[in-house]
Amino acid sequence: MDTSAHVGTEADGLETRYGLPQEVRFCKRCVISNQRPSSVVEFKNTAGAHKPTIFFDDEGICSACRYKEIKDTQIDWQARERELRALCDRYRSRNGSYDCIVPGSGGKDSTFVSHLLKYDYGMNPLTVTWSPHKYTDIGWRNFQTWVHQGFDNILHSPNGRAHRLLTRLAFETLCHPFQPFVIGQRLTGPRFAALFKIPLIFYGEHAAEYGNDIEGAMRPTMEPEYFDHKPDLDRLYLGGHNARQLLADQDWLREADLQPYLPIDGDLLRALDVQVHHMSYYMYWDPQENYYYAAERCGFRANDERTQGSYSKYSSIDDQIDPLHYYTTFAKFGIGRATYDACQEIRSGKITREEAVALVRRYDAEFPTRYFRDMLEYMEIDEDRFWEVIDGARSPHLWKKVDNEWVLRHQVS
Repeated sequence: MDTSAHVGTEADGLETRYGLPQEVRFCKRCVISNQRPSSVVEFKNTAGAHKPTIFFDDEGICSACRYKEIKDTQIDWQARERELRALCDRYRSRNGSYDCIVPGSGGKDSTFVSHLLKYDYGMNPLTVTWSPHKYTDIGWRNFQTWVHQGFDNILHSPNGRAHRLLTRLAFETLCHPFQPFVIGQRLTGPRFAALFKIPLIFYGEHAAEYGNDIEGAMRPTMEPEYFDHKPDLDRLYLGGHNARQLLADQDWLREADLQPYLPIDGDLLRALDVQVHHMSYYMYWDPQENYYYAAERCGFRANDERTQGSYSKYSSIDDQIDPLHYYTTFAKFGIGRATYDACQEIRSGKITREEAVALVRRYDAEFPTRYFRDMLEYMEIDEDRFWEVIDGARSPHLWKKVDNEWVLRHQVS
């Protein structure tokens, strides 16, 4: 049997959680499994469910790797660049006022996108940042470097007490401490577009780069379902809890404290003709090349030490909660940070699948000790409660205990 496309059968009949497929498969070309969860922001109660967002064809190749083929063979990138230039020509301000918004943290990707737009295309971007839970030293340095490269920036920091509460609830209820951040991050661009009446927004890559709907990547704009909903507290769920009920349960919490997590009124966005564009539609997206660009032209700096849970030093290094977030994905879906990093680098031709398998098996299960105590303090939970949540989140079709230790039933090979 071809072990690179191993199909799990050991877990047949065992409980599966989060809407995941019971049969465990690994892509023959990269190292992703079919357990990869949805990254779409949901504004209704999903009870922790995830819809599959990566698909395998009859040859055992995942949709992300197939999209890489499309990028290499079917897209005229010169024509796409001309589309970008025409788009910028249409929106570029004549008096130096803001003509587009670039949401980002000052990481390699947002640095690349904003610098390219301003200095190669003559745009006047306003950069907006949804604040991390707790900045790392290197994250704060890169953020400051980004701004001092010549960008106006709005750092949107939500009510700290409310955000800590939502983060703890999201961890305890969904084993997803990153959920409140993801919601705010997704909405920050459209929110400031509506506030400042700037109709053009540029995000980085389309989710097809990681296996989501390939057809959607053939359109330059983001699907409205990501941000266009009626702001309704009765339909909004944060950390797995109904927003209206949260207000009733927490006597200090006010409706205004939850405004940053509410979707922007779609009628307002449509009246302003707000468009959210993916730069990856116009430019061949390669995360490592973005890093080289940001480092060489903008002063972006990789971390001095390897990121725990992976072998990388430059991806998602601005927030102390990032390593913990990736550890929860490992517990829930059997997919850790090294897997995500290695898949990208296989597709971009930086490493071989054999090298990626070795890296995943060495680093995916590594526990993130570096900021662990800080994050327990941030969420106001103790270590016993942490492990209770983590172990309770393990789906039986993925995990089993051997000599009182949790081990994956299936590993990439």
